[in-house]
Amino acid sequence: MIDLDDLDLKILHALSQDATLSAGAIGRRFGLSQPAAWRRVKRLWSEGVLSHRRLVLDHEALGFGVTVFLGVKLATKGRVSLEDFERAVTAVPEVQTVEHILGVYDYRLRIVARDISDFERVLRRRIMALPGVGDVEANVLLSEERLPGPLGG
Repeated sequence: MIDLDDLDLKILHALSQDATLSAGAIGRRFGLSQPAAWRRVKRLWSEGVLSHRRLVLDHEALGFGVTVFLGVKLATKGRVSLEDFERAVTAVPEVQTVEHILGVYDYRLRIVARDISDFERVLRRRIMALPGVGDVEANVLLSEERLPGPLGG
């Protein structure tokens, strides 16, 4: 585990809010030279603390106004492998994330749809047809707030 000081945590928080910040902008914000800020960010990448850059799409602006979290319990764990289910579910374009979880359900899916009737179509024609699907439970997302997590503010 890498030792992070307060400045590293502030840099991580700033990058979590805006991953496009340049080393110069980070340096100005935290009283560092551009090269010093770049060295810190580069170290965070090389140590694996930073691992991905992602573009976040606004699904609603693209016409996908409904997000549903779907709990999926596999009906036949012994007859259908987890890998078979995962391979099949990742081919469904409306499925945004697949999380293998511990609890009542085996998986939690984040699904986007144009509206509730579109979600029903995805559920009936795509999700319920996947290998091994048993019980499902849908939770419709009403609102979402992105929080900084353990890095604080």
